[in-house]
Amino acid sequence: MNPTRRSDFWSFALVCTLGLALACAPRSTVRPDELETRTAPPLSAGPSPAEPARPITVVAGGDVTLGFHYEEWVDGLRAKGQSGPLVDGWGFSEVKPLFAGADLVVVNLECPFTDRGEPIPKNFNFRARPSTVSVLVEAGVRAVSLANNHLMDYGPDGVVDTIATLDAAGIAHFGAGRTLAEARRPAIVEVAGLKVALLGYLILGEKHPEPAVVWATETTAGVAGHPSDWTVVEKMVREDVAAAKTRADLVIPFFHWGREGSKGPDTYQIALAKVAVESGAAAVLGSHPHVLQGMERIGKVPVFYSLGNFVFGGNWNPRDKDSVLVKARFDRGGYLGGELFPLKTDRFPDRPIQPYPLTGAEAEAVMQRLRNASATFATPLPELTPSSPPTPVATPSSPGS
Repeated sequence: MNPTRRSDFWSFALVCTLGLALACAPRSTVRPDELETRTAPPLSAGPSPAEPARPITVVAGGDVTLGFHYEEWVDGLRAKGQSGPLVDGWGFSEVKPLFAGADLVVVNLECPFTDRGEPIPKNFNFRARPSTVSVLVEAGVRAVSLANNHLMDYGPDGVVDTIATLDAAGIAHFGAGRTLAEARRPAIVEVAGLKVALLGYLILGEKHPEPAVVWATETTAGVAGHPSDWTVVEKMVREDVAAAKTRADLVIPFFHWGREGSKGPDTYQIALAKVAVESGAAAVLGSHPHVLQGMERIGKVPVFYSLGNFVFGGNWNPRDKDSVLVKARFDRGGYLGGELFPLKTDRFPDRPIQPYPLTGAEAEAVMQRLRNASATFATPLPELTPSSPPTPVATPSSPGS
């Protein structure tokens, strides 16, 4: 072939090949004027750097048991011919308005949803029918801690059924699972552009009546934590909070800890709260004593050692009826401030297991109780100050400062 014609042939072939390749290639939907500013997505698995449009509001309440006396009372109302939303949502009917404007409502669910299983040997065994999960749904509860001493009351079947029931209802859960690894896994809830990771742990100290089977192991179901050794839980908290921070903007651990009826936190509770803050927690929640305990701020992080009872069907007529609902605001940088709503748990015998908001002197008495309980902390929660609005907090130079 003539060299000139050979050159023309290969030029023609190259043009045909390029044309075929371009014809088969995926077509871009990016306008030419976008190409200069468009960048590749980050390789990090961490949270998006985009700022949310607004701060988020998280409402937190204490112990909730929707079985035992709760179902007994509601079933009795229905047997008398009563029905409708007031009966169906009995426990939350007077406090539900306080959830208004909340992006996330979280409580401690202290009973399994199950009709199966056998009661494990212990003092009290609670459970609720799986259909009762509708009470949480209608109230607007979006996440529940399962890390408590009653989730395993009906054994592994109860754990499995509870997880399935909550999943079907669209309610996030954390602190329990089919294995310890699953129990330590965070629930990550995305609201208003922020990802919130929730973790749960049960630790009761040296003297408690709970059987060891309550706690999950590498191969058995149960809750995260340890019966008595807080240093074991300390290690979990450091690891789990650090891991959760790679996936979420805010991390909030919910501890079930302390002694029932105790007016203040034990030494290990204070130590674990500091560990959680040092590890990067945005807030620390607590329950189990069934009474209110003090509240403090470690650096910029609020710590609520015990929120008391909330919708608690485990007791017809608790001696201590004081409770509180926390309404806290966060942005990507952490805690911004909040409000405390004093409550009474019930009006037994006419309206048991139905918390209601307090006003006037009754509300002030609960707030004063919290101030007294918090007086020994280096920095009591500023929201406890009489007649003060939610207090903005500055970022500390280091955790725990």
